[in-house]
Amino acid sequence: MTWLRAAFLRLAALGLPFFFSAVASTHAQDRPEFRVSRVNTPPKIDGVLDDAAWNGPPLELGQWLSYNPLRGDSGPERTEVRVAYDDRNIYFAFRCLSDEPETVRTTVSRRDSVFSDDWVGLSLDSLGTGQTAYHLMVNPSGIQMDAVNTNSAGERFETDFLWYSAGTRTTDGYVVEIAMPLQTIRFSGGSDVRMGIMFWRHVSKSGMSYSWPAMPPGQWVFNRNARLVFPDIAPRRLFELLPSATLPLSQTRAAPDRWNEVDGKPDFGASVKYGVTSQVTLDATVNPDFSQVESDAFQVQVNQRFPTFFSEKRPFFMEGLGLFNLAGTSNDFNMRSAVHTRRIVNPAWGAKLTGTAGDLSFGFLQALDDTPEDIGNRGAAFDRKDKLSSIARASYGLGGSDYVGAIFTDTEHAGRHNRVAGGDLSWKPTPAQGVSALYLYSQTGIESDGTTSGAAAAVSYAYDTRRMFSVVQLEHYDNAFQMDTAFYNRTGFTTAFTYTDVNFYPQWGKRIGLLRLHPLFVGKYGRDRAQGGNEDYVQPGVAFNFNRQGFVRIQSGRGHDWWAGRRFKSGDPLGAFGNIQLFRWLNVGANYFHRGWATFYDPVNPYQGRMTTGGFDLTWQPNEHFNQNFSYAAVRFDRADTGVRVFDVNIVNAKTIYQFDRHFLVRLLEQFDSSRRQLLTDLLASYEFVPGTVFHAGYGSLYEERVFEDGQLILRKGDYLTTRRGLFFKASYLYRF
Repeated sequence: MTWLRAAFLRLAALGLPFFFSAVASTHAQDRPEFRVSRVNTPPKIDGVLDDAAWNGPPLELGQWLSYNPLRGDSGPERTEVRVAYDDRNIYFAFRCLSDEPETVRTTVSRRDSVFSDDWVGLSLDSLGTGQTAYHLMVNPSGIQMDAVNTNSAGERFETDFLWYSAGTRTTDGYVVEIAMPLQTIRFSGGSDVRMGIMFWRHVSKSGMSYSWPAMPPGQWVFNRNARLVFPDIAPRRLFELLPSATLPLSQTRAAPDRWNEVDGKPDFGASVKYGVTSQVTLDATVNPDFSQVESDAFQVQVNQRFPTFFSEKRPFFMEGLGLFNLAGTSNDFNMRSAVHTRRIVNPAWGAKLTGTAGDLSFGFLQALDDTPEDIGNRGAAFDRKDKLSSIARASYGLGGSDYVGAIFTDTEHAGRHNRVAGGDLSWKPTPAQGVSALYLYSQTGIESDGTTSGAAAAVSYAYDTRRMFSVVQLEHYDNAFQMDTAFYNRTGFTTAFTYTDVNFYPQWGKRIGLLRLHPLFVGKYGRDRAQGGNEDYVQPGVAFNFNRQGFVRIQSGRGHDWWAGRRFKSGDPLGAFGNIQLFRWLNVGANYFHRGWATFYDPVNPYQGRMTTGGFDLTWQPNEHFNQNFSYAAVRFDRADTGVRVFDVNIVNAKTIYQFDRHFLVRLLEQFDSSRRQLLTDLLASYEFVPGTVFHAGYGSLYEERVFEDGQLILRKGDYLTTRRGLFFKASYLYRF
C-alpha cells in the first residue's frame, strides 16, 4: 500500500498548516437563543393558526434583512414565527403579512418546483455542529421544497424528507404550518438541547429573499444561525421499510406493419433504513428499482469536448449525497463531483452507513453493479462483469462552517482496480474570506499489466463583501490521474482561473426596477499537457438584477484552446443570457446567445470553426394547477476557412403538467433532438402521498427517422416512425415503524 501512504503524506503536507491555522482562528460568536415550549396537544397541520399551541406570542426576531439579490436591505413584509414541540414532532408556524396580499404568488405544483412563488422556510442544524442542516420551504399552497445543506456541497435538493406542511392565503398575506418528525432528523437527546435555526422568506413580486438572522456577504447558515433550546427532548428510533414493484412492458418495431413481441416482466425489490443510534443511519437495498420516472432532458451532444452531465434521480443514492462532496469541486471547476453515483448503473444491491459523532461526520457507500459501463475501454465482454464500488468519507468540523475531510474510493471490475485517497479543507479566516483545498491521489491497474498513478489538487481563495466578490482557483491534474466514482472533464493540465465582480446599487435604477449592476471579469490561463500547448481566456462583462426576479448578463470573450497538438481560437465578440418573471403567469428565459470562434474536436483532423448558439425557456402558468414549460436550444457550426455548414442541431424539451392537488398529477414530456433524429414522448400519471409512497403509470414512445431496406432499419432516412413503445407501472409504499 505504498501508494496509499504516499497519498496521505502529501495530504498531510497540504492540509496540516491550514488545519492548525483554522483551529487557532475560530472565533466564538454570541447568538440569540429561544426556549421552545412543549405542548400537550399537537396542532393540526392545516394552515390555520387556531390551535392552543399557537396562543403564545411569536418569537422576538427583530428586523429581517435581504440576502438575494441585494444584501442588507430591510423588508417591508412582516413575518411572525412560532415554534413548539412534543414527543413526536417539532412544529413551526409562520404568519406572513403583506402590504399587497393580492400580489402573493402561489401554485399547486410538484415538490421542489415553486421557487418563483412566495415562500417561507427555515434551516435547522439539528445537531448544532455547523456541518449539516435541513432546509424546508413552503409556499402559500403548502407545497414543499427541501434540501440537505452541507459545508462541502451546499444545498442539495435531490433528497426528499418525510415531513408535513400546509398553507393558506389570507386577507393580509398567508399562513404556513410545518411538522418535522423527530424520526426524520438526527440529534442528541437530553436536557437543554440546542439546535441551530435560521428563518427565511421570499417575496415573488420584488424577487427579494430575506432572512433572520441576517446573512452578510460571505456568510451562510452555519455562520449566522440562532439557537432553539429544547428543555427535554428525546430522539425516536428510525426504522423504515420500502418495498417496491415495477412492471415495464416494451415493444420494438420489426417491420413497417409489424411489432415484435412484448418484452417485460415484473420486478420486486426492497430497501431498509434503520437508525443504529439517533445519529447513525444504515440504508440497505436488495434488487432495487433504479428506473427513472422522468427521462433526462435532451442536451446538445454533438462535438462536445467534455462529457455530458446528467443529475442523479434515484432515491437510494440521493439520500445523504451531500456528505460525499468535496471542497474545490463545483459546476465551475474541472471536477463537478468526486462521487457521481450515476457511474453505478444498475446495482444488484447497495448499502450505506452515514452518521455523526460530535464534530465528526462520516459515510460509507458500497454497491455491486451488474451492468457497469466500460470505464477501462476493454470491450463489450467486460460490460457483463460485476463491478464493486466502495466509498468512504469523513469530515471534522472546526467551528462555524470550517472543516477538514478525507475520502477513499475503490472500484473493482473484472481484474481492474481504481483506488483514490485524498482530502479537502474549507476554512474562513474572516467572515469575508474563504479558503478551500483539495488533494487526491489515484492508483489504477489491471491484472498482469502493471499500475499507473497520478494526483489531482486544487486550491481556491474567495473574497466576498457587499461591494465585491472575487475568487481565484488553481487546479492541477496529472495525465495518469483517474477516479472512477467522479465526474470530471479532463486530466493532464494545470490552470489558474479567476472571477471578479463589483456591485453597484444605483438609486436611479429603482425607477426602472434595477436593483444591482455589477461589472465582471473572467480569466483563465494554463498548460494543457495532454493536448500540447498553453490555453488562455479573458471575458469582461456586466450583469444586471431587476425586480420580478430578473437577471441579464452581457459579456465578450477571447481566448485559445489546444487540441491534438494545435492551437485554436475560442470565444465570442458578444454574448448574453437572462431570465425574468415577466408576469405572475409567465417566466421568460434566454439561453446563452453568441456567435464566435470554436473548434471541431476531431482527434485526427481538427479544424477552426465558427459556432452560433442560442435558445429560450418559457414557463406558462395560467392558474395554480397548470404548468407548461417549453425550452429550445440551437447550435450552428460552420467551417471557418470555407464557410461550409458542418452541423446544425435543434433541441426541444416540452413539459406539460396538470397538478390536481398536492399529491396527484398528470405530466406529458415531448423531447426532440435533430442530431439524433429522435422524438420522445412520455405520458405519466403520478400519485405521491409522501416521499416513498408513490404510484406511477406511464406510456412512452420513441420516434426515429428510419426507413426499411431489405428488411433492415436504415438510420437517418425516410419518415419518422415509432420504433419503440412501452407501458410503465411502479408502486412503492413507505412503512415507518
